[in-house]
Amino acid sequence: QVQLVESGGGLVQPGGSLTLSCTVSGTIFSNDNMAWYRQAPGKQRELVTMITNGGSTHPQDSVKGRFTISRDNAEKRVYLQMVSLKPEDTAVYYCNTWPPNSYWGQGTQVTVSS
Repeated sequence: QVQLVESGGGLVQPGGSLTLSCTVSGTIFSNDNMAWYRQAPGKQRELVTMITNGGSTHPQDSVKGRFTISRDNAEKRVYLQMVSLKPEDTAVYYCNTWPPNSYWGQGTQVTVSS
């Protein structure tokens, strides 16, 4: 059974930075394309950025140049480094494979507010 545990969220002022971490178990991981998703209040969950099993990254336009995804295959972890945060980045952030499987973690709340 796949398990995904996200951490690192919090409250940050506009322009600030956060780094999220996701620990994955129950899968080979190194074979998987991985991604970060987010769900803002009242909105559907959306793809933020993804990283292939070969290490290529594909951020959505809304976060390009601000968010960086990375992975550590030995530790089975995925990271999301976020800089220049905006209030519209406020959401619960989740990691999952890309395309996503049915096993979602609890997510981690990111709130960008002054």
